[in-house]
Amino acid sequence: MANPHLTEAEKNMQKTVEVVRKEFASLRAGRATPALLDKVMVNYYGTPTPVNQLATVSVPEARLLVIQPWDKSVLPEIERAILKSDLGITPSSDGSVIRLAIPQLTQERRAELVKVIKKKAEEGRVAIRNIRRDVNDAVKQQQKNGEISEDELRRHQDEIQKLTDKYIKEIDQLVSNKEQEIMQI
Repeated sequence: MANPHLTEAEKNMQKTVEVVRKEFASLRAGRATPALLDKVMVNYYGTPTPVNQLATVSVPEARLLVIQPWDKSVLPEIERAILKSDLGITPSSDGSVIRLAIPQLTQERRAELVKVIKKKAEEGRVAIRNIRRDVNDAVKQQQKNGEISEDELRRHQDEIQKLTDKYIKEIDQLVSNKEQEIMQI
């Protein structure tokens, strides 16, 4: 019989890994990807709106993003939002589309990005360990209340540890992949 705490823990750990994956996708690695614009919010008639809800974002070549707004009047606002964002990319517009040329990363910037990646990964690992701690506490409480035996407690703790190891390994794999992507010249 699966413990409901274990099921909940696995769901939360999967969500944590997904959050880390999204964080990594929004980091610039020297190649163009629409995910770079995920955190850029445009002031659209007074409402902060993501770029991908106002325009088509395409990647015609490895180092170029093209943003084509559905409503041409929002073009200056999109440009302003990109300039204000922490992307460090200057948009160029021809009145109907915005082009973002992704510059080559310097070695210094690559090292900074690797630090950011490791920091975000560690936050993910800590979140997973916190989930493990909470579930272990809940299972210990069940044992204290006489709902499960000591053997079941140990078995549940082993399963929780296996889940924790699995998801931390997944985060480590994400870090390794992203680091290789950034260090590629």
